[in-house]
Amino acid sequence: MSIEEIFHQYLESRIFKDREKLLPDYVPEELPHRDDQIVTLAKILAPALTGSRPSNIFIYGLTGTGKTAVTKYVLRKIKEKAQNKVDFVYINCRQNNTSYRVLAELAKHLGVKVPFTGLALGEVMKRLVQGLERRRGIYVVVLDEVDNLVKRNGDDVLYFLTRINEELVNSKVSVIGITNDLKFTEFLDARVKSSLGEEELVFPPYNAVQLEDILRRRAREALKDGVVDDEILKKVAAIAARQNGDCRLALDILLKAADIAEREGADKITEVHVDKARNEIEKNLAVDIIKTMPLHVKLVLAAIYLLSKDGGTKLITTGLVYDKYKELVSKIGMEPVTSRRISDVINELDVVGIINARVISLGRYGRTKVVSIGVPMKNVEEGLASDPILKTLLSI
Repeated sequence: MSIEEIFHQYLESRIFKDREKLLPDYVPEELPHRDDQIVTLAKILAPALTGSRPSNIFIYGLTGTGKTAVTKYVLRKIKEKAQNKVDFVYINCRQNNTSYRVLAELAKHLGVKVPFTGLALGEVMKRLVQGLERRRGIYVVVLDEVDNLVKRNGDDVLYFLTRINEELVNSKVSVIGITNDLKFTEFLDARVKSSLGEEELVFPPYNAVQLEDILRRRAREALKDGVVDDEILKKVAAIAARQNGDCRLALDILLKAADIAEREGADKITEVHVDKARNEIEKNLAVDIIKTMPLHVKLVLAAIYLLSKDGGTKLITTGLVYDKYKELVSKIGMEPVTSRRISDVINELDVVGIINARVISLGRYGRTKVVSIGVPMKNVEEGLASDPILKTLLSI
């Protein structure tokens, strides 16, 4: 197929009416099954309409439960109603995962000049205060996946943002922290925890029926009539419902399946397209999860990877994993964590599906836990190789 034919295929799409409507950052005009959360968040933020600073808010919920979409939706409505007296800035802390980058993004939104690197944090904070005073008004700072920032860099930025109103006269700042880590507040200083947690909002997972309804609505906006059947939407919804009701996963699978159908020149999305999409997304998810793991967790996975690669049919016990882990740690001059902590890490890796862990009986010798890699080895290699230390250590 020539380039011209490929381009023509997309210009004369058999599948898509508006592909953008299935992308993760699209916020629709209606957010079904989140009325309670929308109303609660609107009530918390409503004082901004009269010039009063809203409370800071912590929003919790598993991945794909609508936290970001609802937050953007409500803030967009308030901004429209307030006629430029209220503004908000959205910062993803996975993409901007250092204190400097978060403050630089905020500065950029305010029109404050801050170089990409080079300034002391104190100077950046000073410029932000000056910029806010010049702009006037109420600003809501949304820190999405805020746990990524705090676990890497501490809570200095949160402390600054929750205390900034003490230095402001003409402007006011509220902070919304969004996280899918329910234990996240354990990482916070008590003063930050009390300031940021003035209000808390929890998002429950979607069930299969709700996911199917959301998919049907999005499909009407994004896909041409007759391209996807109810049975396909049910299948995609069921897959996502088993993954903690993850709506983002459901939309990702539908989009990927539609893309595959388009590339193959099909007139409809079939179960085969859904299965191909699911396999491709799960592969990418495994690599992404591994890339974002802390170093000690990666070292435990690296130990299991090496034992799996070299051990043949030999059972990989937690004891063998710990011995291999200590060997790797000593090579890079780090102190090992305790065997108890390694057991916790193995359980965490098992929960996210990167490894499989099971307890077996050894007869009169008791019971032990054995582990195995739960995703393709090439995915583990790709994820670990993203870390320069491990790439060298494992010669990947």
